[in-house]
Amino acid sequence: MRWLFTFFIIWNIFTNNLQTTFAADLNAGEQIFSANCAACHANGNNAIMPDKTLKGDALSENGMNSIEAITNQVKNGKNAMPAFGGRLADEDIENVANYVLSKSENGW
Repeated sequence: MRWLFTFFIIWNIFTNNLQTTFAADLNAGEQIFSANCAACHANGNNAIMPDKTLKGDALSENGMNSIEAITNQVKNGKNAMPAFGGRLADEDIENVANYVLSKSENGW
């Protein structure tokens, strides 16, 4: 029975809760953010849609508090935000998504 519990814990960690923050280059993400995002999102704010900031509470309220959600938004754009999928490499998008999530979790 103990092995089943151990298996469940390990399975849960690797399938549901593992985020790629550890694999990302946050310094590269910061550079990409500064060059491509900061004009509208300086300090985690949103110059176009003020209610949709990159701050932790707003990301949670809008279902954008995961690497996957942020990556999708950056790649495909939405509303006034342009798509960066054709302009940035996947690795760059992953790095900037991790940077944004990290900053939002630490209060910008």
